Amino acid sequence: MALLNIVATPIGNLQDFSPRGIETLRSADLIIAEDTRVTMKLCQVFDLHAPLISCHRHSGESKAQAIAERIAGENLTAALVTDAGTPCISDPGNEVAAACIALGVPVIPIPGCCAGIAAISVSGFDAREFAFYGFLPREKKAIREKLTEIGRGPRVAVLHESPHRICLLTEMIGEVFPDSRLTVCCDLTKRYEKTLYGSPTEILAALEKNEKTEKGEYCVVLALPEKEEAREEPEGAESLEGRLIRVMKQEGIGLREAQERLTEAGEKKNAVKQAALTLKRIAAEIME
Repeated sequence: MALLNIVATPIGNLQDFSPRGIETLRSADLIIAEDTRVTMKLCQVFDLHAPLISCHRHSGESKAQAIAERIAGENLTAALVTDAGTPCISDPGNEVAAACIALGVPVIPIPGCCAGIAAISVSGFDAREFAFYGFLPREKKAIREKLTEIGRGPRVAVLHESPHRICLLTEMIGEVFPDSRLTVCCDLTKRYEKTLYGSPTEILAALEKNEKTEKGEYCVVLALPEKEEAREEPEGAESLEGRLIRVMKQEGIGLREAQERLTEAGEKKNAVKQAALTLKRIAAEIME
């Protein structure tokens, strides 16, 4: 009978590989890997000999469909793995799973490691509701837009980031959500595993101080500040952004000083910060 097993593999420490996961790969007729070179190393460690075939983000839907048809046509017991962790989460394995489901091939989960869940578990945040976003866009403007979108979702968000871009992401989180809290994990389960806790400013300072920051993948758990209740404004009332601009013009001061003026006048600090960030974003977009 044709079967596709979705097998979670270790994210670092090989001792985390479950006995069931090992046995599933050992008895498989075919292992579908994101990168066969990475999975080959796992096979060598655990003495696994099933043939390997790759299916990654550049393979295209046609290859996933061909693999599913092969599994169904040859009645294969197949196993799908990613380079590390649980397949089909922030990787292209879902295309193979979807193609198998469409052909009536049973798809079975073999659970295990997942970096995002591991990071949430050590965050200390209330994650009864959370959203997973994986890797954000690469361009600054697109990152800012995505973070703004994230701000409309659950109060806890899980992100992935490369070591070469983690400082930029942290800096931009600080711009969009200055009152947020972060748990930033690197090299989870590995020998030099490191977890940082704090505000975006504190995390960025710690990252910039660490000469090994650009080593290892990062998982970021973002706890957004509580949403403030919308305040009823009379028709035609001046926005906070407009008031900031007016105060700067009238008093000949900078944005930071204008923020202080409005806060002293009784406006909520977070609302004034968000208005100031909006002005900064508009100015940045004009300059781009």
